[in-house]
Amino acid sequence: MTDLLPPKPKAREGRVSLWRYARLFRRDILSAQPARLYRAWMAEFRTPFFRSYLCNDPTLVDLVLKERPDDFPKSDRIREGLAPLLGNSVFVTNGAIWKRQRRIIDPAFEGGRLKEVFPAMWDAATAAVERLRPLADGSPTEIEAQTSHAAADVIFRTLFSIPIEHEVAGQVFDKFRDHQRAQPVLNLGAVLPLPHWFPRFHKRQTKRTARQIRGLITQLTAERTADINAGRAPDDLATKIMTTTDPETGDRFDMEEMVDQVAIFFLAGHETSASALAWALYLLALYPDWQDRIAAEAQGAIDPEKIYFSTMSKLRLSRDVFREALRLYPPVPMMVRQAACPEQFRGRDVPKSSQIVLSPWHLHRHERLWDRPDAFDPARFQTQNGKACLRNAFLPFSAGQRVCPGAGFAMVEGPLILSMLVRAFHFDLVDDRPAVPVAHLTVRGKDGIWLRLTPRA
Repeated sequence: MTDLLPPKPKAREGRVSLWRYARLFRRDILSAQPARLYRAWMAEFRTPFFRSYLCNDPTLVDLVLKERPDDFPKSDRIREGLAPLLGNSVFVTNGAIWKRQRRIIDPAFEGGRLKEVFPAMWDAATAAVERLRPLADGSPTEIEAQTSHAAADVIFRTLFSIPIEHEVAGQVFDKFRDHQRAQPVLNLGAVLPLPHWFPRFHKRQTKRTARQIRGLITQLTAERTADINAGRAPDDLATKIMTTTDPETGDRFDMEEMVDQVAIFFLAGHETSASALAWALYLLALYPDWQDRIAAEAQGAIDPEKIYFSTMSKLRLSRDVFREALRLYPPVPMMVRQAACPEQFRGRDVPKSSQIVLSPWHLHRHERLWDRPDAFDPARFQTQNGKACLRNAFLPFSAGQRVCPGAGFAMVEGPLILSMLVRAFHFDLVDDRPAVPVAHLTVRGKDGIWLRLTPRA
């Protein structure tokens, strides 16, 4: 055990005005928050336009996500900045529309589907190793760009049975990076209670890149539709979703709806996995003893000539390291719901339409829940405290009926790629380029995450 702690953004000091908070929030969601949230069970924030209640109390989290989720729909404020890209996808919808979408989507991620797409994940992990070999000369490498590439490769291989080198897949990946740079999360409609008809004033670049991405996804979807009609479509996730009918209505997704869903699959499945994997590699560089343990485990468990799903049961240390990376750096740091009716939380009145903020970032580091919450300790999940917190204070994929349908995929993809990379390479810190976590859409490195790679003997 070491006293060295992983990087953590400094919390905001004192009270600030709404407009000052908006500026801080735009720069970084995490450091815009006060330090008291790491100990508080609940905190209230008032603005001239709405009230927000951040809830760290596990009983409140369960109430909102598991016990009465329909009374706490997703806040419309979340969709404001993402609407140009995501349209009416399952990530932003509520009520009957959302339930219909999940009835069509969920079968693609159930049962033996994970085992069926495992070879595609394996091929993406192998491709990631080969892509990094020319960079393994000890010079600084920005690893987030590489994990982003690998995660995008997984998405395209499992969804459309094409590698990232495919012309259209590569264009989507490139345009998505441009979209990220536009930082579309904070929008006027997320701060002010604007009527639906009022323009949202999205950045020109945000609208342009979203339009380009959706155009490319439409091309892939149209091609798959033709393949399905011709009886030559591969049995991948896209085919499964596009041919699944709603058991209640008998309907399928039309073209526009499918484009919406593919956009969120790419955003959620690619962006979040890339973030978690990059931080996991950084943590292993920060704690080389754990890196050596992962390498030894991978060396014994992985046979590069044989693709066995059972391999995952042997990557226990890698799973715990990846899980600890998700705890310390949850890709989605905050989730926002809205109270559909008046409530009372911890003896405090919560008016209708209040914003209910659930913060995996603060919950995962809560000083009254976790032992040594800011420490890197993958072994914690074998302790009584760690097991208890896994049940009631660990939300990297949300929980309840709106849990991410790809959570199981992520917990295979992440440890697998992590193990294969560490089996092939040794990762070291770059002393003059420390990682500084910031959050816009996901938790990433402020100036990237830089590591040195060398071949592992």
